[in-house]
Amino acid sequence: MTRLGQIGMALLGTTILAGAPQMASAVERPAQKSAAAATAAAPAAKPAATPAATPAIAAQPVATVAAEPILSLTVEGAQRLEPDTVLSYIQMRAGQPYSEAAADQALKDLYATELFADVSVRNDAGRVVITVKENPVINRIVLEGNKHLKEDKINPEIKLAPRQIFTRSKVRADVSRIIELYKRQGRFAATVEPKMVRLDQNRVDIVFEINEGPKSKVRQINVIGNDHFSIKEIEAAMITKTARPLHIFRSNTSYDPDKLAYDQQKLRQFYLTQGYADFRVVSAVAELTPNKRDFIITYVVEEGQRYKFGDVKVESQLRDFDGAQLAKQLPMKKGQWYNAKLVEDTIDKMNETVGVFGYAFADARPDYQRDAKNLEMGVTFNLQEAPRVYVERIDVNGNTLTQDKVVRREFRLAEGDAFNSVQVKRSTNRIKSLGYFQEKFEVKQVNGSARDRIILEANVEEKPTGELQLSAGYSSLESFIFQASIRQNNFRGRGQTIGLSGSVSRYSKSLVLSFTEPYLMDKNVSMGIDIYRRDYNNYNYYSSNTSTTYSNSTIGFQGRLGFPVTEYMSLVGRYTLNYDNVSLSKSQFYTVNASGVNACNPLLAGRYLCDAEGKRLSSIVGASLIYDNLDNRVRPTRGRSGSLGVDFAGLGGDVRYARLRANASQFYPLGKGFIFSMKGEAGAIKALSSRNVSGVDDVYLTDRFYLGEPQMRGFDIRGIGPRVVRKPYTTDSTGAYVLTTDKNSWTQDAVGGKYYYLFHAEVEIPLGSGAKEMGIRPSIFLDAGAVWGITKPTLQDSTAICGYVGCSIFVPTRDTTGNALYYQTNTDGSVVTTTNKTNTATGAANTAIGSNISPFKEFYYGDSPRPRIAIGVGFNWNSPFGPFRIDIAKSLLHEEGDDTKTFQFNVGTQF
Repeated sequence: MTRLGQIGMALLGTTILAGAPQMASAVERPAQKSAAAATAAAPAAKPAATPAATPAIAAQPVATVAAEPILSLTVEGAQRLEPDTVLSYIQMRAGQPYSEAAADQALKDLYATELFADVSVRNDAGRVVITVKENPVINRIVLEGNKHLKEDKINPEIKLAPRQIFTRSKVRADVSRIIELYKRQGRFAATVEPKMVRLDQNRVDIVFEINEGPKSKVRQINVIGNDHFSIKEIEAAMITKTARPLHIFRSNTSYDPDKLAYDQQKLRQFYLTQGYADFRVVSAVAELTPNKRDFIITYVVEEGQRYKFGDVKVESQLRDFDGAQLAKQLPMKKGQWYNAKLVEDTIDKMNETVGVFGYAFADARPDYQRDAKNLEMGVTFNLQEAPRVYVERIDVNGNTLTQDKVVRREFRLAEGDAFNSVQVKRSTNRIKSLGYFQEKFEVKQVNGSARDRIILEANVEEKPTGELQLSAGYSSLESFIFQASIRQNNFRGRGQTIGLSGSVSRYSKSLVLSFTEPYLMDKNVSMGIDIYRRDYNNYNYYSSNTSTTYSNSTIGFQGRLGFPVTEYMSLVGRYTLNYDNVSLSKSQFYTVNASGVNACNPLLAGRYLCDAEGKRLSSIVGASLIYDNLDNRVRPTRGRSGSLGVDFAGLGGDVRYARLRANASQFYPLGKGFIFSMKGEAGAIKALSSRNVSGVDDVYLTDRFYLGEPQMRGFDIRGIGPRVVRKPYTTDSTGAYVLTTDKNSWTQDAVGGKYYYLFHAEVEIPLGSGAKEMGIRPSIFLDAGAVWGITKPTLQDSTAICGYVGCSIFVPTRDTTGNALYYQTNTDGSVVTTTNKTNTATGAANTAIGSNISPFKEFYYGDSPRPRIAIGVGFNWNSPFGPFRIDIAKSLLHEEGDDTKTFQFNVGTQF
């Protein structure tokens, strides 16, 4: 060995000896691996190799030392999980060699389960100990700060729930989900801060602190390329509107990505209705401002050229329709500006027209001839008979309470019938008119098992059909009026209606129990019955003591049967039996007359009331012919309805008369949500027997027509028409007797009329999609009407009775035989009651017993067919606590004696 080799061997031996203690220490010291120390383990072993910087050291055999085997695997810290369960998540097993790579993989596998908050691996001479700290269990989820999005909307959307294992990834996902929910509401500035509240037994409460922020409004809408229309005109055609301070009821000022896409279609429709057939939207961009409070929307459009209608033709393949004649009746003419919507409406109208004539499978298709040179758009409507299609079956889905037959019997088509679009539309309207389902309902058409088969699906969404109605009104004459009713419009899911209603006021009381079966024994025959009691008290309205002048109590029932005549017309027959009792206060208006009978005194009550008093039985048969083609009976927007009814009283009972009534209504959609309606009604009654009493009408007080609230707004209950007013005399400053003008001292009674008419005109005003979603529907209205035509009653006048103005009328007190009574003072000073006018002992005149009636005069007002007219505004709101309506009306025309009223409201709820 050379000298150089000896030196190298000596250095190698020195290096090995120097490294031996460190190697031994590395073997004897327990090895520990944790999440925090995993990256530090490798650098800790490098100092032993640092001196070996020569090639000779690289050749030393230390790297070939075998890894020690795993003698055992132990789990520490597990509380809910079994140790075997924890070990099943990792790949390390007893008997395998231990390595840092295996320890690292075990850490990754355990953290991947998301069951542990902390994990560490320690190797103690082959005995590997895995220490875990389990993630806590969620005790509850708490939402704070959420005012506009309630818990029942958020909780179903988040993944975390009580009794689940807490994981940070789920918290992050739920935060993102909640923020997304708020973005859908237009609140792009919403933030969510999750917090964890630690509890005992390794439990936590998860608190989401929500800052909802304001709704992100549309601050500005820009349109680039609009040469012919202003931004204001274009924005009016779109759903999304620019936020303005007065748009507090609009939800369409908030940004919505879905509305952005829809507005592009609306924008195209707007230009197509103005003749721009080549219009297109190049791009639509919504930019969020840096503060996340507002959006700026920019549209880039190409308007193109404006077209006019060219030749408009109809080519008909139907035998009963001549194309040339149809073309003359089309709404568009050559030379008019092209309007795509007018073309679509014409197609719908044409299909509907030929469908009415029995061509259920006719199809009108437009063929366009574009002349770019002359800027004309010719249209040819090809009217041809489409292939015949049959209804394979009818499916009713979504009804949990309502029985299938209730929906199926409203279909105008049956399974196996030829398909008819007109009848499908009619079926849709009839199902909507039931009022059992949500308004957004359409009969869906689905392809059947063959090309000539179609399936009709009624996918209904039931709504509450029970109604609990609470109404209140205020009258300067009556104070508050309360009404309540409970009604189930879909009783037991059979389409039956049962209800109980009542009202209480200082003026009247009523109780009505009703039941209606629309399909008796599953036949197209309706049946109904009402049982009722109504008590009416006529008050001395203007007097502060509010004494009752007369009372009318009616007990009775009515039975009805209805039969269809045509699709839109039906005949209803009815029978009514009423027992009426008109009474007056005996203590106030009765005196014993000269015949010894305790009877109504005309001087106290008025002759018209004394003549009306009594008990009567009315047996009435009647019938009504009813027409109704409204698109929706609950809330109509188009169509008409009307009825003509006649009643005859005299089939037994004490009353004989004939009564005729008629009413009609028409609804027109004016576009953009405006709905105009007109309603009118009129009636007449004629007695069939005469009472042959001067100053007394042959029609009883209880059978006449009355008009006022609620039929006509702007007037009080029975506030229109004939009435008798008794005015007392008073003295003026000179001591002369004059009639008082203080209405609080008057008494008045509405006595009704034999003829009446009533007219309503109303326009429902839309406030925007936000107000529509809230159910807010304001309106303006005009009401007009009158009631008149009875025989003028005999009126009382104290001056005519006693001979001079201001005289009092003495009403003597009589005994049971009719003799007037007097006070007689005997010679011994005793006072006795006698029927003698003269003192039997002294011959002096005895003092008459009785009472004095203050001087008065009765007047007859209101018996005139001249119209009373009132205008006003109404406010309907489907509030969270039920339907709410306010009417404010002003009387423009009224007659002397009419009672006007300005304000009324009512509120109700559904269940």
